[in-house]
Amino acid sequence: MESSVRLLLVDDHAVVRQGLRMFLTMDPGLEIVGEAANGKEALEAVEKFSPDVVLMDLLMPVMDGVTAIREVKKRFPDVEVIALTSVLEDEKVVGAVQAGAMGYLLKDTQADALIEAIYAASRGEVRLHPEAARRLVREVRTPDMRESLTPRETEILRFIGRGYSNKNIARELDLSERTVKTHVSSLLSKLGLSSRTQAALFGLREGIVGLD
Repeated sequence: MESSVRLLLVDDHAVVRQGLRMFLTMDPGLEIVGEAANGKEALEAVEKFSPDVVLMDLLMPVMDGVTAIREVKKRFPDVEVIALTSVLEDEKVVGAVQAGAMGYLLKDTQADALIEAIYAASRGEVRLHPEAARRLVREVRTPDMRESLTPRETEILRFIGRGYSNKNIARELDLSERTVKTHVSSLLSKLGLSSRTQAALFGLREGIVGLD
């Protein structure tokens, strides 16, 4: 049996955290290890509880969610963060993804979709609200590449754009996970991007993968 996904809930409204806890604890594969009411508390909780995935609100006192995401990814790069918020403003969407969020979902997301996104994030897969993806695509600039992508890198970029993890890409292409990771690092470097989420959006922008 695989180990549970360790989850940290971050929201300044206790009733929101309580609601999330109520339905997420019904899934036997999820373990809620802690809660936080602002970004500063979130950083302390990540250090204390070592979650796999953080559900992060964006509009919070003391330290906002975008700043907290950036700090979490800088200090704890293996921890994945999903921005879960009530706002769909271009500035917040772009800020969260640039800060390193693996996903961006709205609080009206169906429970099943949220649970699936949590598992996806734990596997290193990108999940974005469709409208967030559309807004983000407009913000992704075509990079001035130092080198062109190889056919293999383009193929892997297509899989990243479809939300595949390195493990799943390796299985599809009959490659080792280490080889896929090397290709991903190379294509990110060539594109001048810092995360696979940004790479997925570039793939959408360039028509390498469709939005639907």
